[in-house]
Amino acid sequence: MSSTAEPQRKRRSNGAINKLEPQDAPAHEWYRFVLSYPPHLVREYLRRFALTSEQRVLDPFCGTGTTLVESKKNGIPSVGIEATPAAYLASKVKVDWSPDPDGLLEHAARIRDRAWQRLQADGVPDEAALLTPSEAVLRELPPETARLLLKNSISPRPLHKTLVLLECIEACRDDSYYDHERLALATALTGPIGNLHFGPEVGVGKPKPDAAVIAPWYLGVKRMAGDLRVLQDQNGTPALVHQADARDILDVLEPESIDAIITSPPYPNEKDYSRTTRLETVLLGYMRDRTDLQRIKKGLVRSNTRGVYKADRDDDLIADHPEINRIAEEIEARRVELGKTSGFERLYPRVTKLYFGGMLRHLETLKAALRPGARLAYVVGDQASYLRIMIRTGQILAELAESIGYECESIDLFRTRLATATRPQLREEVVVLRWPGK
Repeated sequence: MSSTAEPQRKRRSNGAINKLEPQDAPAHEWYRFVLSYPPHLVREYLRRFALTSEQRVLDPFCGTGTTLVESKKNGIPSVGIEATPAAYLASKVKVDWSPDPDGLLEHAARIRDRAWQRLQADGVPDEAALLTPSEAVLRELPPETARLLLKNSISPRPLHKTLVLLECIEACRDDSYYDHERLALATALTGPIGNLHFGPEVGVGKPKPDAAVIAPWYLGVKRMAGDLRVLQDQNGTPALVHQADARDILDVLEPESIDAIITSPPYPNEKDYSRTTRLETVLLGYMRDRTDLQRIKKGLVRSNTRGVYKADRDDDLIADHPEINRIAEEIEARRVELGKTSGFERLYPRVTKLYFGGMLRHLETLKAALRPGARLAYVVGDQASYLRIMIRTGQILAELAESIGYECESIDLFRTRLATATRPQLREEVVVLRWPGK
């Protein structure tokens, strides 16, 4: 394994390095979440790997599509895999630059006017400033569905308006615009409509008594239409997205079809990736009960204790790995020392093993889809979430990759960050691998 690289990007401040630059806003800004990484990082590795329009980039954990959008803007074909439905929708829409901008605006205006009329008839006007006591019967989600939401993540009146708007989008459905209109609503839900706030984790702030829904949704559609006028000339570059499990690559990819990977998989911590997009996932109808929630979680690499199941066996794949076993044993010893007895805390050692076993399974199945000489960039971060035991994620991932035939070119520092609870500086790195072929 080569020594850790310290590229020039370190000169930027850690806060600025992960931000979206203004020139990158088209398409990227249609929907982002707190765990996104920046387009300029993708551009750096597109250039470093010297990729051309004759090659194909894969993002097997494509989230909200940063790698796919940036590849398309640079004329490089791409394919993404994403297991969570709201993020899959975001990726799919953000690389679809085919809708006619004027047609999209005209269609959205019809939905807007229809929804306004419905709300006026309900006695629930869209403008939050007009909030007055009302005897209107507000729409609600079915109880089993409502229980999936983070408590108070959306207030009753904005929820009513959102359900009316969704009904109007369905009633006026045009498949040329349908997904773009729904993504614009997902973006507004995580912003002005809902009560969410975002830091290292998604949380719920002070509930708003009311919020406008139709107006911010329509503004989001207008932003998309404006971007489409700029992007449509670049729509010829293929970009495809699959909703699938990254540990079962060949379910959706052809053998030897990938030249490069630029991705950021989950990190081993307590971030529940199904929670990050829970509000929009539920309201857009992708999750109606706990069975749907469990199905989504089972398609993810195990990276938090809320996604561990008795039947999981990915940890068997790393049973003999000395460093992973040492970390798991140290976490368990710290748990006993501190007297931590909750069910989740008891799972910390196992989820650590399941995480690395899942990543090994991903890398193993991935090999068949890679062309000889393919180069891979994995953005991963050190973690200390499990009782302050340090997990050097990049180093371990590189070792696992080398154990099954990959070559590690470098581990590049992307940025450093403070651990939320423990405050030590943690490294966020890009593990650069090469697949030499069979």
